[in-house]
Amino acid sequence: MLPLCITPLPSGWSVPSVLSAHQLSGSQTNVKLDTAHVTENPKTSAIVKQLVAEGNVEELQKCFGLRMEFGTAGLRAAMGAGISHMNDLTIIQTTQGFCRYLEKNFSDLKKRGVVIGFDARAHLSSGGSSKRYFLGIKYFADVLHDLLCQGVPVYLFSDITPTPFVPYTVTHLKLCAGIMVTASHNPKQDNGYKVYWENGAQIISPHDKGISQAIEENQEPWPQAWDDKLIDSSVLLHDPYATVNKEYFKDIQKQCFHRNINKETNLKFVHTSVHGVGHKFVQLAFEAFDLRPPFAVPEQKDPDPEFPTVKYPNPEEGKGVLTLSFALAEKDGAKIVLANDPDADRLAVAEKQESGEWKVFSGNELGALLGWWIFTCWKNQNRDACAIKDVYMLSSTVSSKILRAIALKEGFHFEETLTGFKWMGNRAKQLMDQGKAVLFAFEEAIGYMCCPAVLDKDGVSAAVITAEMASFLATRNMSLSQQLKAVYDEYGLHITKASYFICHDPKVIQQLFDNLRNYDGENTYPKSCGRFKVSGIRDLTTGYDSSQPDQKAILPTSKSSQMITFTFANGGVATMRTSGTEPKIKYYSELCAPPGNSDVEQLKKELDELVNALEKHFFQPEKNNLQRKTE
Repeated sequence: MLPLCITPLPSGWSVPSVLSAHQLSGSQTNVKLDTAHVTENPKTSAIVKQLVAEGNVEELQKCFGLRMEFGTAGLRAAMGAGISHMNDLTIIQTTQGFCRYLEKNFSDLKKRGVVIGFDARAHLSSGGSSKRYFLGIKYFADVLHDLLCQGVPVYLFSDITPTPFVPYTVTHLKLCAGIMVTASHNPKQDNGYKVYWENGAQIISPHDKGISQAIEENQEPWPQAWDDKLIDSSVLLHDPYATVNKEYFKDIQKQCFHRNINKETNLKFVHTSVHGVGHKFVQLAFEAFDLRPPFAVPEQKDPDPEFPTVKYPNPEEGKGVLTLSFALAEKDGAKIVLANDPDADRLAVAEKQESGEWKVFSGNELGALLGWWIFTCWKNQNRDACAIKDVYMLSSTVSSKILRAIALKEGFHFEETLTGFKWMGNRAKQLMDQGKAVLFAFEEAIGYMCCPAVLDKDGVSAAVITAEMASFLATRNMSLSQQLKAVYDEYGLHITKASYFICHDPKVIQQLFDNLRNYDGENTYPKSCGRFKVSGIRDLTTGYDSSQPDQKAILPTSKSSQMITFTFANGGVATMRTSGTEPKIKYYSELCAPPGNSDVEQLKKELDELVNALEKHFFQPEKNNLQRKTE
């Protein structure tokens, strides 16, 4: 074991929360301290003291060897000690860098300000929580006051709030930026720091790189950074909670088209917030639409950062997360379950079938239903045939192309973007600024933008709009499942299958994708996958696209993430990509058929065989020691 040396701490200072990589290498590890490395969180200090006392160089290296990377998703990591984790100091450093970057970009920052929200996460062993981190950046206005000699408005939510309320507040109050402290549906030990720009969309390049550089240049905590009393004394701080609650629910009512049906429906719903923030806000959304409130799963309706009833607090995982919801639905005679993730920006939906079984709709299936519903409602409200030329819908490139099929038949525009709502939100804003109407956007990972007032996925508005759609269909004696079949009958069957493998070793992930790019020799991609012939390749990491005349991809490329799409001779499409927020290699596959092709089982069989071949030949899970998704 390498010996560890600790230099004496100045009076009143704690063990460092930031150590550089070179201080943890060599024949002797000498842990030094400067003012950029000080934390006043006694719990993270205690963790580091214990590791030093034990001489645990390996764990110290994990904590301090590599700083969290600030990307277009902001930050997301486990809560704990060190620069590789979410803690008070790394949040302060991030905010300082963000402050500096905003100064450079907004001359009117002191007039407009920012909004900050937080969810209900906590990590007791490290003393971290979304609210604590929120309090850790409370000095935001005071820092800018020192820099600019006058106040900057900071709109700090006084209580937990759904993520979509932050981008809504940015645009509604015309602010410069927004910060949401959340790790969404990640495991309980994680937290995150999500950033929105003045347009109300998540940041994209070059802002991510600019902010990251500013963080590197502003690591020493500024004066008063640790003074908790500033949250109570500063006249520069404002609470938008009451105003935003009122205005948000007023705005989403613009998407309510069948209030009379809502008032009279006998359809019953169950809602779960999966121990997150969604309960209160979904109840208010139902009230805004004149729907009877859904039954709330009692064990899951109140915020609990331990997520005690689920293995993963992610309704995208399917029936395992919805067990308590199904039990309550059976008890109270509800036919539809609505489930939000912990920060209420995603929505999962399940429906009881005539057989008594529960069908959990995939993100692509619910995207098809909501796309059909929102366009149908728009069409009924707009009789001018010319208006459709300015109507758009969006989806991510790994999502089902069902919206493209609907657009081709109905005459509106469809566009696909890179994966993630940061791309769809920014593109939607561009189109809206051109006078276009962006009705809907979705991604297969159960994210839906149903209301243009929020340029991000929003599980609250999606939940109540789904409830209105189901209530309307019930008056026609149709279920959601029956309507989904009707959509596929009219616009063509779209069969999709998506899953993932877990891999914690970046070197293995890099090697896996390098092998695909050098499959039959250097710079050669696979010509087949088992019995399935490959007819096209698009690599958005390198920028290669075999379908383009110049072999250059049209969509933006990024060398910092892996993403390859294979098109097959049978019409199938499969994409493999890495996750930006989790240690996963994901895949997405789809087979489409023209309207009238009703051989669903044959298509499903064909897609299953394609996916099996993809896993066997391209992922090679046994060879690469990949962990399969647990059902």
